[in-house]
Amino acid sequence: MDRLLPLAKEIGDKLIARGETVGVSESSSGGLISAALLAVPGASRYYRGGGVIYAANAFRGLMGLTRDDIEGMRSSSEPYARLMAGTIRKRLRTSWGLCETGASGPSGNPYGDDAGHTCVAVATLHEGELVETSRTLETGLSDRQENMWLFAREALTLLNEALD
Repeated sequence: MDRLLPLAKEIGDKLIARGETVGVSESSSGGLISAALLAVPGASRYYRGGGVIYAANAFRGLMGLTRDDIEGMRSSSEPYARLMAGTIRKRLRTSWGLCETGASGPSGNPYGDDAGHTCVAVATLHEGELVETSRTLETGLSDRQENMWLFAREALTLLNEALD
C-alpha cells in the first residue's frame, strides 16, 4: 500500500480542502484504488464508496446498468470507463467518479486486449455540465499483481491531475 499512499494522501487533502467527495468503480485493480483512498486518515470526509465491478452481476446489481446502457461500447475501453465513472458519481451523489477497467493478466481479456491494458476515467459536474476525462495505459507486462498496482496508480494519477 505504501506505493499508493502518498498519491492517495495528496488526493484526500485536495478533496477535503475543496469540500468534495469521490466514488470509485474499479475492476482489474481489484479494490486497490479504494483501499489506498481509505488508508488515508480522514477518508470519511471525502470517500463515499466504491465497488469492484468485475462481472455482469456486479454491473447490473451494484451499478444498476443494463446491456442497453452500454450498447455500442465494450468493457476495457475509454467510453466504457467514462460511463462507469459518471454512473458511480451519480449513484453515490459524489463530486467525482473514478473508474478503472482493464486486463491485469497473465493473459488478455475476451475483448482482445493484451494483459497490461487498462482504461481509466474521471467524471465531475462543472457549471451543471458533465465533464469526463479518460486515457489508456498499456504496461506491456503479464504480471497480474504488478499490473494491478500500476492500474491503481494510473487511476489515482488521473484523479489527482483532474483536481489541479
